[in-house]
Amino acid sequence: MNTFNSTRYGTIEKDIVYGADDVQAQRMDVYYPASGGPWPGLVFVHGGGWSEGDKAPLPVVPTEAGILVVSINYRMYPACRFPAMIEDVKCAIRYLRSHAASFNLDLRRIALAGHSAGGHLAALAGLAGKDAGWDGGAYVDQSSAVQAVVPMSGPTDLSGQFPSEVQDLIANVFGVEQLVSASPVHYAHPDAPPFLIVHGDADPVVPVEQAHRLYAALQRGGAPVEKLILHNGGHGFESLGGEVSPSLEEMFAALLQFLGRTLGMPDAGKSR
Repeated sequence: MNTFNSTRYGTIEKDIVYGADDVQAQRMDVYYPASGGPWPGLVFVHGGGWSEGDKAPLPVVPTEAGILVVSINYRMYPACRFPAMIEDVKCAIRYLRSHAASFNLDLRRIALAGHSAGGHLAALAGLAGKDAGWDGGAYVDQSSAVQAVVPMSGPTDLSGQFPSEVQDLIANVFGVEQLVSASPVHYAHPDAPPFLIVHGDADPVVPVEQAHRLYAALQRGGAPVEKLILHNGGHGFESLGGEVSPSLEEMFAALLQFLGRTLGMPDAGKSR
């Protein structure tokens, strides 16, 4: 379909194939707002150590704010090693751009977010351009660039220090030879899209230092960046050692306000 079908208003369309290799098709779920459009889009990349997890269900979907939300699956370890994962994320964005009219998507306003391993992939996709070599495959006439990025609890410098089990997983997924080339901190540049980095300071899986490193790299590179650190927040922003501050509700409001500023949605994040 080349035009938007209005019967999709307020619905969820599941398991849309956006890419495939010889073994498996990669799919996405699309959550449509109830009215309006063309909408800005928010592409979400799930976590799970690059080796598990799934695109559904999403706990919070901001379609009421007038955002088309897309949750994607991607190839994972051990069936595949990096860079299969980042190639899929970039392919998903190109697919959405290629089919923007049928999704009622404003291709000038696409944000990318992810948690944990998904946060790593979101940050990397938001920063690394075609020169990185991960834009091959389908829809190569389209760009994988996005206009805003929200990495949450994500590794950003794979050569840093992690708990031993995480360190072992990184070695298996990436190999020593790709620790630098797969790290978002090494791609900071002044033309990068705006970033909102979200991390808990009590994260026992991905140390909060990873958020600080990406923030510092983007600042040095002259890129627009904001940082939201949740005091007492764990890897999934659960409470560890005390009340989480800011609260999850405040964090979500801050995320919507960031998207409102960067995607041209002046009413996003306002109290309803």
